[in-house]
Amino acid sequence: LSAVKSAAVTGNVVPSCRREFSWWSSVQPAPRDPILGVTTAYLADTRPSKINVGVGAYRNNEGKPVVLECVREAEKRIGGRELMEYLPMGGSARFCELAVGLAYGEDTQVLKDKRVASIQALSGTGAVRLFAEFMKRFQPEAEAYLPLPTWSNHHNVFRDANVNQHTYRYYLASTRGLDFEGLKEDLKSAPNRSVILLHACAHNPTGVDPTPEQWKELSKLFKEKDHFPLFDMAYQGFASGDTQRDNQAIRIFLEDGHQLACAQSFAKSMGLYGQRIGCISIVCAEATEAATVKSQLEYIARPMYSSPPVHGSLLVTSILTDSDLKQLWFKEVKEMADRIIGMRVALRKNLEELGSKHSWEHITQQIGMFCYKTVAALSKLGALSARLVWKFIALKKHDSQYSTLYRNSCSCYMALLQFSRSCNNEIQ
Repeated sequence: LSAVKSAAVTGNVVPSCRREFSWWSSVQPAPRDPILGVTTAYLADTRPSKINVGVGAYRNNEGKPVVLECVREAEKRIGGRELMEYLPMGGSARFCELAVGLAYGEDTQVLKDKRVASIQALSGTGAVRLFAEFMKRFQPEAEAYLPLPTWSNHHNVFRDANVNQHTYRYYLASTRGLDFEGLKEDLKSAPNRSVILLHACAHNPTGVDPTPEQWKELSKLFKEKDHFPLFDMAYQGFASGDTQRDNQAIRIFLEDGHQLACAQSFAKSMGLYGQRIGCISIVCAEATEAATVKSQLEYIARPMYSSPPVHGSLLVTSILTDSDLKQLWFKEVKEMADRIIGMRVALRKNLEELGSKHSWEHITQQIGMFCYKTVAALSKLGALSARLVWKFIALKKHDSQYSTLYRNSCSCYMALLQFSRSCNNEIQ
């Protein structure tokens, strides 16, 4: 008390024993991302033999990021020649025109009729998010149906847009393939006029895609139920090596007269991961409606990020408008896809030669950079399933490089096998 009186006389400030108020004291740590958390653990691991089975990104034989030759050449051509001004809210109109031409087919009737509303988006994630916000605003009673399983961030996107979401059966563990009958049954049971998320190619995380005949059957079912298809296309060209083959699902639905939406990303197919370059497009009934829908998409984007970045759109536009660069891209994306397919063949061959009693057909039947396999009885980790993701790396073709990657992928898979056996000696 005397110290307080003394301080009052001298004017000195007495430190408070009371804890200062904080606006954010009630904030709890966010849940760890199940995919990005693997990469965090990889970076923290000091062992030289470590293998990254985290976020999907293409790597060379040394485990380093790859920049395509067509991208480097496009950088040279635009370097020092372009201004850094803001793009419009909808991004680069030329980029969007080229992107939807690639997704739908340049000669498709909906493009000739100007029935497609499109704006530039922050890669595929941003494209899906824009659509989810648009859906909530203009079809608030509609519900979204996502495949089980799907890319985990899909659930976050629709949740944060306050869209009611459900799942439909997709993967059948007993066959390690598509649960087509279960899928159809669930979509038939869904309320009419539901929004159905579909992976256009190289389904993430299973690598399981419907056949062309199954896509046609699904298109008919969508017509009967008046469902709206939302295609997420993150791997066009990267899946099979053929951009036209990889967009066949969209073309089938367009030929049957569907209105649909497509969320595109150029992260994988052009290696533009950090450029966050994508496009959201919506097929409308006629040109006037498309112009209106585009204006609303721009209006949604405005408070989110105002306008998208310019550099990625310049790169994609440069590549797709120059015949030489475009052909070089076709060549490079096919090399990446063929590399992945070749690695699948080599990995399956190695596992079979090791004397495994299990069937590994699913490794070569699935497509893209993911291979999915449920693992039973992982109670020690409190888990029900595990996903194995290979990073098939390098654009080079030499047999020695194939064998190096082949050993790396094999060791990764065998580690999973050994772990599962140590838990309950059971693998599906």
